[in-house]
Amino acid sequence: MSTMPLWLDALTSALVLLGAAIALTGSAGLLTLPGFFARMHPPATIATLACWCILHGAFAFFWWQDGTAPLRLYLIALFLATTVPITSIFLMRAALFRARRAAAAVPASLSGQVSPQEGAAHPSQGR
Repeated sequence: MSTMPLWLDALTSALVLLGAAIALTGSAGLLTLPGFFARMHPPATIATLACWCILHGAFAFFWWQDGTAPLRLYLIALFLATTVPITSIFLMRAALFRARRAAAAVPASLSGQVSPQEGAAHPSQGR
């Protein structure tokens, strides 16, 4: 096996280091931001932007090493891009539900339903 060209080595290293720096910044944001709702954004950034940077670096490295495109890496990115937003939505909805039940100051519901404290009845039930 021949040695990797300097430009490809630099590109691979830069992408992996950029992804690691984004993950570190997102982790610091996760630790320092106040409240649950503010803390939801940094993990999503880590899982998307940092993941893509690291995967592109790994893609370049393994393509050079094996001579074929390692498409399995893009399957990882596809699964992350699919599952992270769905998980974030479920966590946010659960947190909003709990905050509304605890009468915390959160945005009003957009579904047209009245909060449980006000005698929740769906508008279609006809009061």
